[in-house]
Amino acid sequence: MRLRNVKGSREKIEGSAFVIQEPKEYRGKWNAVFKNDNPIHIEIGMGKGQFISTLASQNPDINYIGIEKFSSVLVRAIEKQDELQLPNLFLIRMDAEELEEVFAEGEVTRIYLNFSDPWPKDRHAKRRLTSRQFFARYDKVLKEDGRVIFKTDNRILFDFSLEEVVEAGWILENHTFDLHNSEYVEGNVMTEYEEKFSSLGTPINRLVAYREK
Repeated sequence: MRLRNVKGSREKIEGSAFVIQEPKEYRGKWNAVFKNDNPIHIEIGMGKGQFISTLASQNPDINYIGIEKFSSVLVRAIEKQDELQLPNLFLIRMDAEELEEVFAEGEVTRIYLNFSDPWPKDRHAKRRLTSRQFFARYDKVLKEDGRVIFKTDNRILFDFSLEEVVEAGWILENHTFDLHNSEYVEGNVMTEYEEKFSSLGTPINRLVAYREK
Protein backbone atom coordinates (compact mmCIF):
# COMPACT_ATOMS: atom_id res chain seq x y z
CA MET A 1 0.00 0.00 0.00
CA ARG A 2 1.32 3.41 -0.93
CA LEU A 3 2.20 5.90 1.76
CA ARG A 4 0.53 9.23 1.11
CA ASN A 5 2.51 11.37 3.57
CA VAL A 6 6.28 11.50 3.94
CA LYS A 7 7.71 14.42 5.89
CA GLY A 8 9.57 16.84 3.66
CA SER A 9 8.52 15.16 0.41
CA ARG A 10 7.07 18.30 -1.16
CA GLU A 11 10.20 20.30 -0.38
CA LYS A 12 12.41 17.58 -1.85
CA ILE A 13 10.35 17.52 -5.04
CA GLU A 14 10.47 21.30 -5.40
CA GLY A 15 14.23 21.30 -4.92
CA SER A 16 15.06 18.49 -7.34
CA ALA A 17 16.78 19.26 -10.64
CA PHE A 18 15.24 16.08 -12.07
CA VAL A 19 11.61 17.08 -11.44
CA ILE A 20 9.89 19.32 -13.97
CA GLN A 21 7.99 21.76 -11.78
CA GLU A 22 5.70 23.31 -14.43
CA PRO A 23 5.31 20.56 -17.04
CA LYS A 24 2.50 22.26 -18.95
CA GLU A 25 5.00 24.93 -20.02
CA TYR A 26 6.91 22.31 -22.01
CA ARG A 27 3.99 20.93 -24.01
CA GLY A 28 5.29 20.37 -27.54
CA LYS A 29 8.83 21.26 -26.45
CA TRP A 30 10.02 18.21 -24.51
CA ASN A 31 12.89 17.48 -26.86
CA ALA A 32 14.25 20.92 -25.95
CA VAL A 33 14.27 19.80 -22.31
CA PHE A 34 16.38 16.78 -23.23
CA LYS A 35 18.39 18.79 -25.77
CA ASN A 36 17.98 16.15 -28.49
CA ASP A 37 15.38 14.70 -30.85
CA ASN A 38 15.33 11.20 -29.42
CA PRO A 39 11.96 9.43 -28.98
CA ILE A 40 10.08 10.04 -25.74
CA HIS A 41 8.75 7.17 -23.61
CA ILE A 42 6.65 7.81 -20.51
CA GLU A 43 5.61 5.69 -17.57
CA ILE A 44 2.36 6.65 -15.85
CA GLY A 45 2.36 5.68 -12.19
CA MET A 46 6.08 4.95 -11.95
CA GLY A 47 6.13 4.25 -8.21
CA LYS A 48 9.66 4.22 -6.80
CA GLY A 49 11.18 4.42 -10.26
CA GLN A 50 12.98 1.10 -10.61
CA PHE A 51 11.41 0.24 -13.97
CA ILE A 52 11.94 3.55 -15.74
CA SER A 53 15.42 4.18 -14.35
CA THR A 54 16.49 0.73 -15.53
CA LEU A 55 15.15 1.41 -19.01
CA ALA A 56 16.81 4.83 -19.09
CA SER A 57 20.18 3.35 -18.14
CA GLN A 58 19.84 0.59 -20.77
CA ASN A 59 18.67 2.93 -23.56
CA PRO A 60 20.61 6.20 -23.60
CA ASP A 61 19.17 7.09 -27.02
CA ILE A 62 15.61 7.23 -25.66
CA ASN A 63 14.23 10.01 -23.47
CA TYR A 64 12.16 8.91 -20.47
CA ILE A 65 9.63 10.78 -18.36
CA GLY A 66 8.25 9.23 -15.20
CA ILE A 67 4.86 10.40 -13.98
CA GLU A 68 3.68 9.88 -10.41
CA LYS A 69 0.68 11.35 -8.61
CA PHE A 70 1.80 10.89 -5.01
CA SER A 71 4.59 13.03 -3.59
CA SER A 72 5.56 10.43 -0.99
CA VAL A 73 6.23 7.88 -3.74
CA LEU A 74 7.90 10.31 -6.13
CA VAL A 75 10.59 11.14 -3.57
CA ARG A 76 11.81 7.53 -3.75
CA ALA A 77 12.28 7.87 -7.50
CA ILE A 78 14.12 11.16 -6.92
CA GLU A 79 16.49 9.44 -4.51
CA LYS A 80 17.21 6.77 -7.13
CA GLN A 81 17.83 9.38 -9.82
CA ASP A 82 20.05 11.39 -7.47
CA GLU A 83 22.29 8.31 -7.34
CA LEU A 84 22.17 7.47 -11.05
CA GLN A 85 22.18 11.02 -12.52
CA LEU A 86 20.70 9.77 -15.79
CA PRO A 87 20.59 12.60 -18.36
CA ASN A 88 17.72 11.00 -20.30
CA LEU A 89 15.28 10.77 -17.38
CA PHE A 90 13.04 13.45 -15.88
CA LEU A 91 10.17 13.13 -13.41
CA ILE A 92 6.78 14.82 -13.05
CA ARG A 93 4.29 14.92 -10.19
CA MET A 94 0.88 15.11 -11.85
CA ASP A 95 -2.43 13.39 -12.39
CA ALA A 96 -2.63 11.33 -15.58
CA GLU A 97 -5.90 13.06 -16.49
CA GLU A 98 -3.77 16.10 -17.42
CA LEU A 99 -1.81 14.18 -20.05
CA GLU A 100 -3.04 16.22 -23.02
CA GLU A 101 -2.13 19.45 -21.24
CA VAL A 102 1.47 18.31 -20.80
CA PHE A 103 2.19 16.53 -24.10
CA ALA A 104 1.34 17.71 -27.60
CA GLU A 105 -0.21 15.57 -30.31
CA GLY A 106 2.19 12.86 -31.43
CA GLU A 107 4.90 13.87 -28.98
CA VAL A 108 5.18 10.50 -27.22
CA THR A 109 6.35 7.22 -28.76
CA ARG A 110 5.51 4.75 -25.98
CA ILE A 111 3.44 4.66 -22.81
CA TYR A 112 4.10 2.18 -20.01
CA LEU A 113 1.42 1.31 -17.45
CA ASN A 114 2.68 -0.95 -14.68
CA PHE A 115 0.55 -2.39 -11.87
CA SER A 116 -1.91 0.48 -12.03
CA ASP A 117 -4.57 1.14 -9.39
CA PRO A 118 -7.45 -1.26 -10.24
CA TRP A 119 -10.21 1.07 -8.97
CA PRO A 120 -12.36 -2.03 -8.25
CA LYS A 121 -15.74 -0.31 -7.92
CA ASP A 122 -17.70 -0.19 -11.18
CA ARG A 123 -18.54 3.49 -10.76
CA HIS A 124 -14.81 4.26 -10.85
CA ALA A 125 -14.12 2.33 -14.07
CA LYS A 126 -13.30 5.47 -16.05
CA ARG A 127 -10.46 6.23 -13.62
CA ARG A 128 -8.62 3.06 -14.57
CA LEU A 129 -5.60 3.84 -16.72
CA THR A 130 -6.73 1.24 -19.26
CA SER A 131 -10.27 2.58 -19.59
CA ARG A 132 -11.52 3.77 -22.98
CA GLN A 133 -11.43 7.31 -21.57
CA PHE A 134 -7.70 7.05 -20.98
CA PHE A 135 -7.09 5.35 -24.32
CA ALA A 136 -8.68 8.43 -25.89
CA ARG A 137 -6.06 10.55 -24.09
CA TYR A 138 -3.26 8.25 -25.23
CA ASP A 139 -4.54 8.52 -28.79
CA LYS A 140 -3.93 12.27 -28.68
CA VAL A 141 -0.35 12.26 -27.42
CA LEU A 142 1.06 9.12 -29.09
CA LYS A 143 2.74 9.06 -32.47
CA GLU A 144 0.94 7.13 -35.18
CA ASP A 145 3.03 4.01 -34.58
CA GLY A 146 3.02 4.47 -30.78
CA ARG A 147 2.36 1.67 -28.34
CA VAL A 148 0.77 1.28 -24.91
CA ILE A 149 2.30 -1.51 -22.82
CA PHE A 150 0.43 -2.61 -19.71
CA LYS A 151 1.41 -5.09 -16.97
CA THR A 152 -0.59 -6.17 -13.94
CA ASP A 153 -1.03 -9.06 -11.54
CA ASN A 154 -4.76 -8.27 -11.31
CA ARG A 155 -6.60 -10.64 -13.67
CA ILE A 156 -9.95 -8.85 -13.28
CA LEU A 157 -8.36 -5.55 -14.28
CA PHE A 158 -6.54 -7.24 -17.14
CA ASP A 159 -9.73 -8.80 -18.53
CA PHE A 160 -11.37 -5.38 -18.33
CA SER A 161 -8.37 -3.87 -20.12
CA LEU A 162 -8.54 -6.38 -22.96
CA GLU A 163 -12.16 -5.42 -23.54
CA GLU A 164 -11.44 -1.69 -23.32
CA VAL A 165 -8.70 -1.89 -25.95
CA VAL A 166 -11.27 -3.17 -28.43
CA GLU A 167 -14.01 -0.77 -27.30
CA ALA A 168 -11.60 2.14 -27.70
CA GLY A 169 -10.94 1.11 -31.30
CA TRP A 170 -7.37 0.00 -30.63
CA ILE A 171 -5.68 -3.23 -31.73
CA LEU A 172 -4.04 -5.84 -29.52
CA GLU A 173 -0.57 -6.50 -30.86
CA ASN A 174 -0.05 -9.27 -28.34
CA HIS A 175 -1.01 -10.29 -24.83
CA THR A 176 -0.25 -12.97 -22.28
CA PHE A 177 -1.72 -14.10 -18.97
CA ASP A 178 1.66 -15.36 -17.73
CA LEU A 179 4.46 -13.10 -18.90
CA HIS A 180 7.29 -14.89 -17.13
CA ASN A 181 6.41 -18.17 -18.81
CA SER A 182 5.81 -16.72 -22.26
CA GLU A 183 7.78 -15.79 -25.37
CA TYR A 184 7.45 -12.12 -24.41
CA VAL A 185 9.58 -12.35 -21.27
CA GLU A 186 12.84 -11.72 -23.14
CA GLY A 187 14.04 -8.21 -22.36
CA ASN A 188 11.36 -7.68 -19.73
CA VAL A 189 12.28 -5.14 -17.05
CA MET A 190 10.60 -5.77 -13.72
CA THR A 191 9.11 -3.24 -11.36
CA GLU A 192 9.33 -3.53 -7.59
CA TYR A 193 5.79 -4.91 -7.48
CA GLU A 194 6.53 -7.38 -10.26
CA GLU A 195 9.53 -8.78 -8.42
CA LYS A 196 7.40 -9.26 -5.32
CA PHE A 197 4.42 -10.87 -7.03
CA SER A 198 6.38 -13.09 -9.39
CA SER A 199 8.52 -14.39 -6.52
CA LEU A 200 5.28 -15.55 -4.90
CA GLY A 201 4.29 -17.36 -8.08
CA THR A 202 1.62 -14.85 -9.09
CA PRO A 203 1.18 -14.76 -12.90
CA ILE A 204 1.89 -11.39 -14.51
CA ASN A 205 -0.46 -10.29 -17.29
CA ARG A 206 0.84 -8.10 -20.13
CA LEU A 207 -0.60 -6.53 -23.26
CA VAL A 208 0.64 -4.30 -26.05
CA ALA A 209 -1.88 -2.13 -27.90
CA TYR A 210 -1.71 0.21 -30.88
CA ARG A 211 -4.11 1.87 -33.27
CA GLU A 212 -4.28 2.22 -37.03
CA LYS A 213 -4.29 5.73 -38.46
